[in-house]
Amino acid sequence: MSFWSTIFDAIWWFLTIFVFVAYLMALFSIISDLFRDRALNGFAKAVWLLFLVFLPFVTALVYLIVRGKGMGERSARQAASAQTQAEDYVRSLAGSSATPTDEIERAKRLLDAGTITEVEFASLKQAALARAAA
Repeated sequence: MSFWSTIFDAIWWFLTIFVFVAYLMALFSIISDLFRDRALNGFAKAVWLLFLVFLPFVTALVYLIVRGKGMGERSARQAASAQTQAEDYVRSLAGSSATPTDEIERAKRLLDAGTITEVEFASLKQAALARAAA
C-alpha cells in the first residue's frame, strides 16, 4: 500500500505547486494592475495592497471578481501602447523613406543656406540618384 500513498503524495505535491504558481501569477497581475490603473487613487491602492498582504487568497479572489474585466482592458490598452511605441521607435531608426527628389531638394536648401559646398551638393545629388537607380 505504500506505493499508492507515494503516488498520491506526488500528485498532491504537483497540485500544490500548480496552485501556488497560479496564485503567484494572479498576485503579480493584480499588483501590476493596481499600479497601472490611473483612475484608482493612492489610498484605494494602499488598501488593496494591505488586504493582499494580510488576506491574500480572499483579496485576490475578490479583486479578480470585482475588477477583472477592467484588468483585461487596461492590460490590452497597455499592450497596444507598447506595440505602437515599438513601431514608432523602429520607424525612427529606419529613417524616412524620402524619394531621391526630396533628398536633392533638401541638399539644395542646405547649399542655398551655405551649410554645404557645391562639391558636397554634387556628391549628395549623385548618391541620391544612385540609390534611385538601384
